[in-house]
Amino acid sequence: MTVYFVGAGPGAADLITVRGRELLGRCGLCLYPGSMTPTDLLASCPPDATLVDASNLSLGEAVARIVAAHRRGLDVVRLCSGDPSLYSTVAEQMRVLDKEGVPHAVVPGVSAFAASAAVLGRELTVPGVGQSLVITRARSRPGSMPPGETLSNFARTGTTLAIYLVINHLEQVVEELVPYYGADCPAAAVALASQRGEQVVRSTLSRIAPDVRAAGVTRIATLLVGRTLEAEGFPDSFLHSDTNG
Repeated sequence: MTVYFVGAGPGAADLITVRGRELLGRCGLCLYPGSMTPTDLLASCPPDATLVDASNLSLGEAVARIVAAHRRGLDVVRLCSGDPSLYSTVAEQMRVLDKEGVPHAVVPGVSAFAASAAVLGRELTVPGVGQSLVITRARSRPGSMPPGETLSNFARTGTTLAIYLVINHLEQVVEELVPYYGADCPAAAVALASQRGEQVVRSTLSRIAPDVRAAGVTRIATLLVGRTLEAEGFPDSFLHSDTNG
């Protein structure tokens, strides 16, 4: 049998992929990321499936349950918030499953940065303004980021940034970015994108921290920074340009 790492999406139950929902519908075991999983999504699992809140399990405990279910001949769905390719601990789990000889597959999902852009109604790659996106996270403690992966290094490129796990470090992040983007650079924080209780704060880089605090945002949020957030008067992309061909 197979272990499926399924992207649950940013929160709304209907933002999971069709493939992901179908796999939920036939799994024998589903491990899900606690309160970040909508109840409606778990309702897609079979009535006799075992549902396990993995938010309080260690990596070893979670993988042990997966391996045991596999050996009983059950398909397993390991739901991941957003998309499994970002901040999901999938790499660590797959490493152990490989050692145990347990087959696995990944089903992508909608990431928080994509859901946040949708909430804002913005494209993050705009012709002549920005054609790149850096997805990173705030440094929570010394040594938590590889050498060279600093906000200042990314900021030197001027590219659009999507910064995860940022709420508790917002002032520090702004201090690092302002010298490169300027105080007036558009910035937006989206908390709980697509979920009940969603909060959106649109501002400038110099004002985003006090505006977020004034709005009372304390939950998981994504910070987007870049000129693409308010781009106007930009040229058509080459693909759709009247001069193409």
